Amino acid sequence: MRMRNIVQLGIKELRGLSRDPMLMVLIVYAFTLSIYTASRAMPETLNHAAIAVVDEDQSPVSSRILTAFYPPYFTVPQLITQQEMDSRMDAGLDTFALDIPPNFQRDLLAGKSPTIQLNVDATRMTQAFTGGGYVQQIVTGQVDEFADRYRSVSVLPVELALRARFNQELNKGWFGAITNVISSITMLAIVLTGAALIREREHGTIEHLLVMPVTPTEIMVSKIWSMGLVVLAAAAFSLIFVVQGLLEVPVQGSMALFLFGAALHLFATTCMGIFLATIAGSMPQFGLLLILVLLPLQVLSGATTPRESMPDIIQNIMLAAPNTHFVILAQSILFRGAGLAVVWPQLLALAVLGMVFFLFALTRFRRFLR
Repeated sequence: MRMRNIVQLGIKELRGLSRDPMLMVLIVYAFTLSIYTASRAMPETLNHAAIAVVDEDQSPVSSRILTAFYPPYFTVPQLITQQEMDSRMDAGLDTFALDIPPNFQRDLLAGKSPTIQLNVDATRMTQAFTGGGYVQQIVTGQVDEFADRYRSVSVLPVELALRARFNQELNKGWFGAITNVISSITMLAIVLTGAALIREREHGTIEHLLVMPVTPTEIMVSKIWSMGLVVLAAAAFSLIFVVQGLLEVPVQGSMALFLFGAALHLFATTCMGIFLATIAGSMPQFGLLLILVLLPLQVLSGATTPRESMPDIIQNIMLAAPNTHFVILAQSILFRGAGLAVVWPQLLALAVLGMVFFLFALTRFRRFLR
């Protein structure tokens, strides 16, 4: 290989990327607006759930139940009629509709077991699954206190001292922002390198390269370093100005160590992008192939769900994927402030996988050029 050819071909790839407005928009969006929205949209356990109450009893106990729902878990309850209950839920105005029947307090004081109806909009899955238990707990607590005629204070035999490490505020937005940066690095590394090769084929410039005094290795390495550099620079910008600056998410570990691990990860994933581009015949086919490959990689890598909760066979299979080791490395550095003594196995695994993927992609790329 000649370094001069690799540098010049890489500069050509950067110029080609700069003239592709859609890919430029994708890069900017993936590392700015996508990170911000992913952080802000991470749902809390229950946050401002819309609730309406049909109070047919108009009694002190029903008033206690009505005033027990308040922000931030619920919105201020709306008093509605029974005729409005179904129509409001059909219109999506309420997530929960509580119907307190007539003579509820009388039956309660008489020792009976009156029933309160709770309607839940199950299409709002995040709030519906957890909100039903919240509503039941609140109503039960208010009714029990009213029936016992005193407000009880629970005294537990053992006091649990909870100490949250690495995210003391238990802010899910911190997790969403950094996780989205990790996912965007993997996605764009595959997309940009694959699009660069397919763009050569569609524009007819691949034939120009074949008559030039360059080797397939030089062509492939130039695409790897140029597209990897773009993603690495965008990731560093996003971590510094979006994650740490705009979102005020603290990064615990060494930024240089993380970027070094990201560079090794980009070496492996850019080779995957070239390999996939040699299989696909056009950009639409590459997009369909990308869905089949990228989604399992992202879901099973441990970025959104801990690997420990997956079956053992899935954990073992995903060790062959570079983003699995990158997720472990990135979370250890950015969340827990780990150093080289902790993450060196992941760095070694990324380097080995990168070389293996490079050899596979180079073999396929040579066949593609023939």
